[in-house]
Amino acid sequence: MKEFLKLLRIEFKRIFSNNVLSAIFFGAPILYGILFGFVYQQAKVIDLPIVIVDQDVSPLSDKIIDAFEINEALLLKDLRYTPGTIAEEMPGEQYAAVITLPSGFEADILQKRHPEVRVDLNMANILNANIASKNIQQVLMTVNAGIEIEGLQKQGMSQSQALESYESFQISFNKLYNSAGNYLSFMLPGLLGAIMQQVIFLAMALVFARDFEDGYFKELVKMKKWSIYHIGLKATPFLLMLPVMWFIISQFFVFFNVEADIFNIPMLILTAFLTLASMGIGMLFSVLIPNQLKATELLMVISTPAYVLSGFTWPSLAMPKAINAFSQSIPVTHYLGGFRKLAFYGGDMFDILPELKVLILITVITFTAMAVLLQFKINRTRRKLQGS
Repeated sequence: MKEFLKLLRIEFKRIFSNNVLSAIFFGAPILYGILFGFVYQQAKVIDLPIVIVDQDVSPLSDKIIDAFEINEALLLKDLRYTPGTIAEEMPGEQYAAVITLPSGFEADILQKRHPEVRVDLNMANILNANIASKNIQQVLMTVNAGIEIEGLQKQGMSQSQALESYESFQISFNKLYNSAGNYLSFMLPGLLGAIMQQVIFLAMALVFARDFEDGYFKELVKMKKWSIYHIGLKATPFLLMLPVMWFIISQFFVFFNVEADIFNIPMLILTAFLTLASMGIGMLFSVLIPNQLKATELLMVISTPAYVLSGFTWPSLAMPKAINAFSQSIPVTHYLGGFRKLAFYGGDMFDILPELKVLILITVITFTAMAVLLQFKINRTRRKLQGS
């Protein structure tokens, strides 16, 4: 035990003497957590710039314009009476939509000719386009309903009769799980989970590769010949430090008032197995590839698209089968699936068993493969040392 503690102190010194590793391990999660938290702090998109081309210039078109002006998500950037040079302005202004009220609009409505309001959506940004489309439809449908009800009242119906005649049925939407549509609550968990996986990958990729490069591995091999001992030695500093980093990450949810139930035993277990699975992959690459740069580069290839492939934002069912199959080998895919069940759906241990089984399988496979491969390298190195 004394020898293990002595080597453990050396491991900590080697970790903190590597400025790149320290910056990645401690700086990246905190920096990105703060950055992404403030980026999405507004929680919803507002003031999307729109243009209204009012070719009718009537009391009804004025009413529609007023309705758009009070919509929180839309900002009436310009009101004009002819289209002008909107196409030329688009690169600079990037309007979310252009709404055209045609000439004779009010007269056509009064004569039941059903005129058309043209909406040109800017689809360069899908998120903005979807939000703009939803709110434009909401405004126009509200005005349309008001016109229909007003027309029925002019025919002699009471307001309640007109409303019942216009609405053959009612639609009631009950928003569950992030009912406010908070974009921060939607994005932050996935981003932080992917960042922590990437940090663990990159940190663990250096533990053995660095020893191979600078010759320290030979010194370790002289002391102990069992791979399990060396894996435990390398993993222990990170098993002590990672809970601290996860605690810091959890505080971003508190600081930014993200409504997610993350402080519970199932979440702790899920996070623990994400950590172990990520450590297993990172350390396996470190043993397989005895070069720090190459090991980190290859792990970056895996970790960079992990958030996109996880199915957290874009559904896995919509991905090609080959890509979806590859994503199942990435720990954060299963972590985020389980996270959503626990944090937003109010699930329990039974609900996340499928995700836990895969994370445990990844952990067992990677640590077993690492132990076998490392033992082979230890035996080979010891033979070389004895031969010399």
